[in-house]
Amino acid sequence: MMTQNLEQVTDTVVLSKVGSKVGTRPSFEAGFSLVEVSIVTALMVILAIIGVPALQAYVIESKVPKVAADMQRFVSRMKVAALGGGLAPYASVDQRALINGMRSASVVAVQGEGQKADVAHGLGGQGRGDNGTITISPEVVPGMSEGSAFRLTLTHVNHAACPMLVTAMQRMASVITVAGHGASVPVKNDFLVPGLTYQPVLADAQCARGDNNQFVFVFQ
Repeated sequence: MMTQNLEQVTDTVVLSKVGSKVGTRPSFEAGFSLVEVSIVTALMVILAIIGVPALQAYVIESKVPKVAADMQRFVSRMKVAALGGGLAPYASVDQRALINGMRSASVVAVQGEGQKADVAHGLGGQGRGDNGTITISPEVVPGMSEGSAFRLTLTHVNHAACPMLVTAMQRMASVITVAGHGASVPVKNDFLVPGLTYQPVLADAQCARGDNNQFVFVFQ
C-alpha cells in the first residue's frame, strides 16, 4: 500500500512539473530587444572612451616615484664613477653606461642586448628607439669642455608625469628643459647668472596632453 501511494505521489509531482513547463514560460527566457542592446552597447563604448585614458593616466602617475628613484640611483652611480676623472669625466659616456646602470631598475626597463638596447622609462610611448625611451650623452658646462656634465633625455612622456617627475629630479639636476607645447623651455638652470630656480608651474604648463612631452635633465 505504501509503495502504491509513493508511486502516485511521484507521478503527480512529475506531471505537475511537466505541466508547468508546457503551460507556462519562465520570465528568464525573455530576450532583450534590439533597442535595449543598442543602448547598453553605446553606454559601454562611452565608458570605455572616458575610462581608458583616465586609467592610463592613473597607472603612469603611480609609476613616477619609482622611475624617479631609478634615475636618482643611476645619477648617483655616475657621479661616484666620475670622481677623480678630471674636468671632463663624462666625455666618453655613451648608452652603454645607461644600459648597465638600469638593468636592475624597478620600473625603467632595458630591452635588448648590447649598445643598441633600448631603455624604456615606462611613462608613455612605445619604449623602443627614440619613442618612450631614455638616452644619455655628454653635456657642456658653460666655460668648460665637452663632458664636464651629462644629460638624460626622456622622449614621449605622458602628461600624467608632469610635473611630478621634474619636481622629483630638480634637486639633482643642474638644468631641466621641458618640450611639449612647442620648443624646449628651461624650467631650471643653475648655469645662468643669476641662476634660474626651479619653476614647477612653468613645467606643468609646458606639458601637452598625451605622450607628447620631452624632458631633458643635465647633471654635473
